[in-house]
Amino acid sequence: MLYNLLYPLATEFHLLNVFKYLTFRTIYAVITALVVSFLLGPWIIRKLQAIQVTQVIRTDGPESHLKKQGTPTMGGVLILAATVIPTLLWADLSNVYIWMVLAIIIGYGLIGFVDDYKKVVEKNPKGLSPRQKTFYQVLLGLLVGAALYYHPGFSTELTVPFFKNLRPDLGIFYIPFVMLVIFGASSAVNLTDGLDGLAIGPVAINAGTYMLFTYIAGNIKLANYLQIPYVAGAGELAILCGAMAGAGLGFLWYNAYPAEVFMGDVGSLPLGGGLGALAVITKQEILLVIVGGIFVIEALSVIFQVGSYKYRGKRIFRMAPIHHHFELKGVAEPKIIVRFWVITIILALIAISTLKIR
Repeated sequence: MLYNLLYPLATEFHLLNVFKYLTFRTIYAVITALVVSFLLGPWIIRKLQAIQVTQVIRTDGPESHLKKQGTPTMGGVLILAATVIPTLLWADLSNVYIWMVLAIIIGYGLIGFVDDYKKVVEKNPKGLSPRQKTFYQVLLGLLVGAALYYHPGFSTELTVPFFKNLRPDLGIFYIPFVMLVIFGASSAVNLTDGLDGLAIGPVAINAGTYMLFTYIAGNIKLANYLQIPYVAGAGELAILCGAMAGAGLGFLWYNAYPAEVFMGDVGSLPLGGGLGALAVITKQEILLVIVGGIFVIEALSVIFQVGSYKYRGKRIFRMAPIHHHFELKGVAEPKIIVRFWVITIILALIAISTLKIR
């Protein structure tokens, strides 16, 4: 909004030329996200407490979690506000990719909001049925996949890390592939959200990593130099990534151990979906497996646990997702959280290194 309103005036007011620089607007998107978080955070937490929107703790989980009973949840509304507002302020709103990612973030946020509302406010323990949640998530993913497929100049080829000449073209099958990436990323982040700050820390790191990828993908000189696909207009998504990273850090201020508020599905679903959308638009879909390795491990631990118990009658882990396994082995919650953050940073650096290793 600010870009669209003020940059056209740069011919008369030279100071406004700063708005043409993507780096300038990205930095201020991060700062704006933090300001929104710090201004709205305490008010939202008080409101959630006042209307008793509090977390219900599973009795079959680790005993240490019972003390978290009554902590406000649905704090993801703060993350959504701190992501969407800075993006609308600092991004070029004529950019179609901005609206595609915002559609996923807002759409998945609404799905998570309805699910949380039914569970916490209406006291319906089932919330949205798994079939309903999956239907709407899949539908939104397919719509974005179709929009990308029919968008002029957008390639349906995949970029395979470490191999510069291996680029399989999925053609029409790129649409369901996009859906799978977005839906899978959303579900994986949702499963990871089980300890204070466990999910939001890696999300902020992932967003910062894709901030670099979007900037490079949208810069024809850098893209050609690094031999990665050039996506005209993708650079503008660096602003959205900056807003997401800033929103993540701002929420972590309140969500760090011991948490004052939990994000709920209204936070975890759109954050994962947004990361998936960023991955497909920047043509770094497969690289998301490395960048978001923690989310992948958490999701696989659930899949393996369920599969093993169903077919072998035995559990692999003491409890899934895997962070609960470590808790039940006696590892302190803060140590698990920080170690998962450290692993995420290492994975992000490995992912960045693939830009030169080809």
